[in-house]
Amino acid sequence: MPCDSFVTIGLVNPKSPTNVGGVMRAAGCYRADAVTYTGKRYALAAKHRGEQYNTDTKGAGLTIPLTGVECLLEGLDADTQVICVDLVEGAIPLPEFQHPDKAIYLFGPEDGTIDQYLIDRADAVVYMPTVGCMNLASSVNVLLYDRLAKGEPTGSDELIRQSRDTNNRVKVKTSATL
Repeated sequence: MPCDSFVTIGLVNPKSPTNVGGVMRAAGCYRADAVTYTGKRYALAAKHRGEQYNTDTKGAGLTIPLTGVECLLEGLDADTQVICVDLVEGAIPLPEFQHPDKAIYLFGPEDGTIDQYLIDRADAVVYMPTVGCMNLASSVNVLLYDRLAKGEPTGSDELIRQSRDTNNRVKVKTSATL
């Protein structure tokens, strides 16, 4: 993606700290810039469940802001496109979608869907071709993977060196190393 890209993940009233932690980890893995959420369920659940449910094992929350907001659409730059990601009729299949440079990707709650007013405001509505609903964090992973894969060259050993953890130093044998 170009240097002027900016990606925000917007979560509509999420309920599960486990899922939000998974979203944060995905944001870190796929270079999202911010995560926002509405509603009180996540904050309440995170307060009462504590660290044992934290799935952001890479600590993305230390560098990527996670912010509760009243409205996911407030304060957006004029050139930020609103992309809803949900299983709704008339949506664009993700494999056919071209990602904008600046976007907020909105995801519905684990036990519901995105409100109609957000769908109506969206610049695009996208769905992932699946049989059944995917988990919230899994959906964010798939969307961000698709954005990264379509947006910049990914076939480099440098990206692998940046991404793997310290216990992995395995290499593919090539004819030059045999």
